[in-house]
Amino acid sequence: MSSRAQILARVKENQPTLTNLPADLTGMVQYPDPVAMFGSVLDGIGGMMYRVKDYEELISLVKTQFAGLERIISTIPELEELTEKDWQDLPPHSYEDVDVAIIKAHFGVAENAALWVTESLMGQRVIPFICQQLVIVVHKKDILSNMQEAYQQISNAHYGFGTFIAGPSKTADIEQSLVLGAHGPKNMTVFVLA
Repeated sequence: MSSRAQILARVKENQPTLTNLPADLTGMVQYPDPVAMFGSVLDGIGGMMYRVKDYEELISLVKTQFAGLERIISTIPELEELTEKDWQDLPPHSYEDVDVAIIKAHFGVAENAALWVTESLMGQRVIPFICQQLVIVVHKKDILSNMQEAYQQISNAHYGFGTFIAGPSKTADIEQSLVLGAHGPKNMTVFVLA
């Protein structure tokens, strides 16, 4: 018997006893106000959250917050007046100079301020990762308390590509000093629609 086979045989003989998962995983973390918790966590990881009553208020805030930035793109039809025309059919490399990208999320998660976004809401997969400023719009009713609820939402969904996005990009590799906007969007703003 080879040494590899001996090692694998020993590993197989010394497996831990299996334990069953708890039957109900949804009751682990519940917040009385998931939106408030979402905002608090997002603030802690370097993002900003604004509660808005409708798209009119959202448009006004975008014009104020991102005044002077030239290239704004969005996949949200209600934000057509802010958005560069016919941007979606361009090659991915043409988005390298996008100042602000505004996309929708299917839902958000209060415990970690993550937002679930699939390719159908991005327009192009590269958009949320290459822009300078990322803006995500989510409905208040779609903020869940925990990741268990989130995984139940996506467990039977059909999508080609999806990702959880939480806050601006960050790294602490160098001298354990946190740097925001290191390798992707410098800032992330979330608008929560009433």
